[in-house]
Amino acid sequence: MTTLTLFSPSGSLAQPAQLRRAAKRLAKLSFEVSIDEAALLKDQRFAGDDDTRLAAIHRVAKAVPSVALATRGGYGLSRLMDRIDWKKLGKSVEKGTRWVGMSDFTALQLGLLTHAKATTWSGPVAYDDFGRSDAEGGVDDVTRDCFVEAMDGLLEAVGFRTDAGFDGLGVRGQLWGGNLCMVCSLLGTAHFPKIKGGVLFLEDVAEQPFRVERMLMQLHMAGVLDRQKAIVLGEFSQWRRTEADRGYELKHTIAKLRSLTKTPVLTGLPFGHITTKVSLPVGAKVELLVQGRDAFIAWQHDHAHSH
Repeated sequence: MTTLTLFSPSGSLAQPAQLRRAAKRLAKLSFEVSIDEAALLKDQRFAGDDDTRLAAIHRVAKAVPSVALATRGGYGLSRLMDRIDWKKLGKSVEKGTRWVGMSDFTALQLGLLTHAKATTWSGPVAYDDFGRSDAEGGVDDVTRDCFVEAMDGLLEAVGFRTDAGFDGLGVRGQLWGGNLCMVCSLLGTAHFPKIKGGVLFLEDVAEQPFRVERMLMQLHMAGVLDRQKAIVLGEFSQWRRTEADRGYELKHTIAKLRSLTKTPVLTGLPFGHITTKVSLPVGAKVELLVQGRDAFIAWQHDHAHSH
């Protein structure tokens, strides 16, 4: 049986019952589920104070579960980055732990990639993706199946529909990225991965297009975007138009980005703060191929974790 630990490295959980519901659903997927002792703590907006959350991360790393699944994102890992024992986390990956999460969890993933050259998984979080009530739609089939296949070591590719104009594109590189805000927050720090020739994927939530553009401009001016083989945009969800935008939308952000960088900018990746999301191996060597408008990100799968 594959062991899975739920832990809270960032924001607090509003409804404990929702996490317990997630644990039961994950158990039905043949995971041996445990909930970290501090997962439900609250300290202001955080799941416990900084010392508590740091101890939880190190405790999970020491236990070496097959899967370490974040309960949710929010905010909090930025406070811990300089204190995390990256060697300890890296050893857990070497021993087989798959660290999974998204949003604020991007910081930990990029830190592990930088300091331990370790591969982690951008994917669902327990609270929202597995704890959602049936009345709210329950667990998305694609999200669930993709996650299980990834944790079994069987997932080898994801596909999506992208914009016209990239037919025949084929590049290889290291997959990295995640939440755009968190990627930018690490720029210029010791935790930012210096990747050349990579495939950078990005998403965000509740950020208006001009704010998305501003963060992309920061990455561009830092030389990050031109160093990549491709940029793949996921969902930029839950933003509202305002009168000040005067018709400026995300499509204009993308057009501006494409005018600035030589790197191909693809859209349509089913990943982000959305119900249906794929799981992606952060740090893995991947091949990005486009046939017509069908895009594929493929990597070498691993049967070692099958449960």
